[in-house]
Amino acid sequence: QVQLVESGGGLVQPGGSLRLSCQGSGIIFSTYGMHWYRQAPGKQRELVGTSTPRGGSTNYADSVKGRFTISRDNSKNTAYLQMNNLKPEDTGVYYCSSIGYWGQGTQVTVSS
Repeated sequence: QVQLVESGGGLVQPGGSLRLSCQGSGIIFSTYGMHWYRQAPGKQRELVGTSTPRGGSTNYADSVKGRFTISRDNSKNTAYLQMNNLKPEDTGVYYCSSIGYWGQGTQVTVSS
């Protein structure tokens, strides 16, 4: 059974940083790409960024380029989303996804 579990969300002031984690189980992590999505209140879920299976290539939404970084430690079956210089518009529930499976999400709130 594949499970993805996000953690690391919270409340942060504008300009602050958070690192989200996505712990996978029941999946050979290094075989599959990993995606991070977010959903703001009242908005559709949007793709934040994608990592290739071994992490050699990443792509990001224009809105987070230069501020967010995806990394992964396949030996720990874990992917990360480092978020710097956070803005209020980054507020939302953040999800990781791989091969059609989704985590439960972790809330990120950026507010002063």
